[in-house]
Amino acid sequence: MELFPPIPLAQWQDSKATVHRFAQVVGKIRLACSVRRNHWWNVPYHLTGRGITTRPMAVLDGGGTFCVDFDFVDHRLVVSSSDGRTASFPLTGQSVASFYRRTLDSLAAVGVPVTVSHPFPFDLPDAGRPFTEDTEHAAYDPFWVNRYWQVLSQVNLVLEEFAAGFCGKISPVHHFWHTFDIAVTRFSGRVIEQPRTVDPVTREAYSREVVSSGFWFGDDSFPDPAFYSYAAPEPAGLADSPLRPGAARWVERSGSHLAVLPYDEVRGREDPRAVVLDFYESVYEPAARLAGWDVRGEASPGGITDPVAAGSGD
Repeated sequence: MELFPPIPLAQWQDSKATVHRFAQVVGKIRLACSVRRNHWWNVPYHLTGRGITTRPMAVLDGGGTFCVDFDFVDHRLVVSSSDGRTASFPLTGQSVASFYRRTLDSLAAVGVPVTVSHPFPFDLPDAGRPFTEDTEHAAYDPFWVNRYWQVLSQVNLVLEEFAAGFCGKISPVHHFWHTFDIAVTRFSGRVIEQPRTVDPVTREAYSREVVSSGFWFGDDSFPDPAFYSYAAPEPAGLADSPLRPGAARWVERSGSHLAVLPYDEVRGREDPRAVVLDFYESVYEPAARLAGWDVRGEASPGGITDPVAAGSGD
């Protein structure tokens, strides 16, 4: 399989819009049935060998666990319970409305009663329309949805490699159903006082100083798939720092700056993984230095913190 195969937004924009809303439906089930973790770490998806998963969840007044998986190889949604029961249905041919109904029916079939407290899209243009009324979003091209999962899987491994170089507090590599990106976030531990006017999702996400790195597939405001990185809060002078490679650039976004490296600029490189890792480092190093992080103390080259093991070459 080609590393970083092409995935132009224009080729699958309608399918992306549908799958994004499918992911939000199941994401809201995850939100309802998981123990809350700091910075919302309980709600994103993780990668599997066939798609993405909620990981195990539980209805709080019940005794069993269950899991919901998107299979982007056979293109099915699969619901599994800890007592061995499973239910599934095809992702093709579904509108958001039918997907929502069939997901709840599948949960009921394995003995899982779930109530979605706010069955509407989150932070999307149709946020005022309930899932049950969305028959507009029904496009699903299996080729491009599988391609999305292939790219997601490859980026996941690059982010895992980048994560290995830091031994401080760091998030899992996870796929957010809110923004439909995949990211990993490093934390300094410094508390950030958020204004009371900031929404509760943002308040929790950025209650500590962070440098975040990830990838998104493009949207209406930035239509090109791209690798990205940023610091929050942004230390003074960060946007003056040079980025690597030369194709990367700083973009002003929401009152701060985002480092962006277009996906198509990476695909043709001799060692695209190394290019992406170097891009992430070119943001993290100056951001952490300008913010006063213990850059050396929190480094773990090759995922190793033990100085004896690090010097042994094993």
